[in-house]
Amino acid sequence: MKTVLTYGTFDLFHIGHLRLLERLSSLGDRLVVGVSTDEFNATKGKATFIPYAERAEIVANIRCVHSVIPENDWAQKRHDIVRLKADVLGMGDDWVGKFDELKDACEVIYLPRTAGISSTTIKDTLKAVDRDNLLKIKDALGLLESIVRNFE
Repeated sequence: MKTVLTYGTFDLFHIGHLRLLERLSSLGDRLVVGVSTDEFNATKGKATFIPYAERAEIVANIRCVHSVIPENDWAQKRHDIVRLKADVLGMGDDWVGKFDELKDACEVIYLPRTAGISSTTIKDTLKAVDRDNLLKIKDALGLLESIVRNFE
């Protein structure tokens, strides 16, 4: 049985995540996904919208995923490869070269990301609709309305 291992935060789960997991799954018989814990993300300076338990549950319920483990730190990857007898460590190509030191333990591959979608882009879009920005938009619309009334 060929085991593929990957890791990610999987916050604001989107089609890019799904496509990456499907492609990784096609590389073996079993796909194990390490989902980054909230505590680990905090050490990376990242905050998630969705808590770890919910992100892990979402990923665990994807048809191509066989099991989910928590990712608690950077160093656990080598231990997980050995413990799970992983044949392949697969990551998105935004990580190219970052895990090459693990090539002595398993095959390391980097797959292309899905163009035009990322959790970062979604988060940036959501920031634009926060309360303060919505109030600014409302004020601008009020000003525009008063200008239009002057031309009537």
